[in-house]
Amino acid sequence: MISLLRRPPLSHNSPRTISYTGILLLLTIILIMISLVAATQGAVQIPLVKLLSAKLDNFELSVLFNIRLPRILLAIIVGAALGVSGAAMQGLFRNPLADPTLIGITGGAAVCVATVIVFAGQLISFMGLYTMSFAAFAGGIVTSLIILRLARISGVFSVTHMLLAGIAINALTFAGTGLMSFLSTDQQLREISFWTMGSLGGALWTPVLVTATLVLPCVFLLSSKAKELNVLLLGEENATYTGIDVNRLKRIVVICAALCVGAAVSVSGIIGFVGLVVPHLIRLMLGADNRLLMPASALFGGALLLLADTIARTALSPTEMPVGIITSLVGGPFFIWLLIRHSKGQV
Repeated sequence: MISLLRRPPLSHNSPRTISYTGILLLLTIILIMISLVAATQGAVQIPLVKLLSAKLDNFELSVLFNIRLPRILLAIIVGAALGVSGAAMQGLFRNPLADPTLIGITGGAAVCVATVIVFAGQLISFMGLYTMSFAAFAGGIVTSLIILRLARISGVFSVTHMLLAGIAINALTFAGTGLMSFLSTDQQLREISFWTMGSLGGALWTPVLVTATLVLPCVFLLSSKAKELNVLLLGEENATYTGIDVNRLKRIVVICAALCVGAAVSVSGIIGFVGLVVPHLIRLMLGADNRLLMPASALFGGALLLLADTIARTALSPTEMPVGIITSLVGGPFFIWLLIRHSKGQV
């Protein structure tokens, strides 16, 4: 199950380090190219030549800076948050099938957001999006702690217990979100539906700034723990022998991952499988070295979600599909493929 994660990380002195740097550069270029495409496509077409030459009229400038650019940046930030969180959770649980959605963290965040929408509307008006972010963070971190406890219910970490606990918690959070939907008004029900389907349609500069202030510090902190996560792949006992405070590392990873997921859920709703697909694909390309896996997951996660969002808002124009549908259509078959590889002993 975890043979792929336990592949020894390569030394920085390895000749393949250059190729890794090249891949990170390539991912950055891909992200920029997708951003340019996303900026030009939509109900109002902006020619790429005019965009690159900065010869846009006032209407096109307004569309670009007030609608397209905030949405592009929000997609990149949310995708990076989900990608890095997925990589961190897989490293912490030492299992490539772990991701914030699969083990219930996203569901826990969403049910808290739904509860706030129904019962604390005035608080949202007072504190704005930070209310949603911290509510989602609270739900995510409580779920994470429950998962960690249940995964070690026999005193030894168990992947089976983790996955079973995730299934149970997902069922509970689904029921909780359903109950909040039942108790909600029509307006509240529309807001809850926004979270459950996943959408970046409400992207404005304020959500971008709020999400960035919460996500970016956590992404950098998780990346700074990459070396310790590498050692943790060898087992908690071995990590302790090398001087790593494993419990402290767990707390940091869980809190940062929960805050990243909470901030993402608060502005985009439930977007599944990004945290699962992105780290696994990067791991297949680059290996299991978290020093490279973390930044690559951030770049690729942002690029993948931006591409999915561009497809979601242009494929059936003038209507717009929830981006969560696009990511699930991609992530579902990929997860089935992972299970098939696992059953053959290849993962």
